[in-house]
Amino acid sequence: MSKPKHIVIELQTNEDGTVGNLVYSYDSENEAWAKFHAIMSAAATSALPCHAAVYMRSDGTFVQSGRFDHGEVE
Repeated sequence: MSKPKHIVIELQTNEDGTVGNLVYSYDSENEAWAKFHAIMSAAATSALPCHAAVYMRSDGTFVQSGRFDHGEVE
């Protein structure tokens, strides 16, 4: 079996409750960490009600997640 990829998922919840997601795949753990932290940096000042990121591996192993809640979402 080949080495698992490093996956970073960006989740953006809009005011109407709809959720958008962007998925990034990396061979390098360091690149994945850089993307995760870049998303979290943007999320800290985001105008979205909720802006989050999840870092996991393609084999399903959870690594880390984070979010910033800037408003109520029903």
